[in-house]
Amino acid sequence: MNELEGNAIKTTEISFNWATKFFAKINSYLFHPLFIPLYVTFFLLYIHPMAFIGFSDLNKMQVILIVSINVLFFPLISVLLLKAVGFIDSIYLRTQKDRIIPYMACGIFFFWAFNVFKQQTQYPTIFVVYLLGLFLASSAALIANIYFKVSMHAIGMGGWLGLFLLICYSQNILMTWPLFLVLLLTGMVCTSRMILKSHTPLDIYAGLFIGIVTQMISFYFLG
Repeated sequence: MNELEGNAIKTTEISFNWATKFFAKINSYLFHPLFIPLYVTFFLLYIHPMAFIGFSDLNKMQVILIVSINVLFFPLISVLLLKAVGFIDSIYLRTQKDRIIPYMACGIFFFWAFNVFKQQTQYPTIFVVYLLGLFLASSAALIANIYFKVSMHAIGMGGWLGLFLLICYSQNILMTWPLFLVLLLTGMVCTSRMILKSHTPLDIYAGLFIGIVTQMISFYFLG
């Protein structure tokens, strides 16, 4: 009994098999934060019954192209260039230091995308709200990055979830299955990041908070 009392309490870590880790990696790639705006755009274009009503197929393809260039291609190229010139150690942005310049670059590109669509009144407000929310989220993440490595995946999923909550609140359409699906995906992605030991629970919860709240703030100003 004395021997037991003298032993320090040891924490045990849960180990996962290769299949679980592989599934977690697939989730992390499929729902990378740079891909999520494209998924949201596709939803608003082709599933949401009212967002882009009256837009031709050509107009919809133009929207996808603009979003792809500004929100996916330019940030991705920026990271690759930063790695090439030695400003970051890895394209996976594993450290807080590596994330500083990419956050700044993404903020610029996100704000540009928001401004492009905001200046043209034919685009639905909910779409512009989402783009402004992206800019606000990247700005908040840059500040949070000073103190800890907030999860970019959680920010992306939180923004997606926040937008769907706003649609439920502001529009009279059935959002049961889309909201349920995004909740499920959010849980899967955030769990995957912890399985891979890429983030702590604090990083995950803070990312979700930033993603959701920045969408709410954007809606407050534009919605």
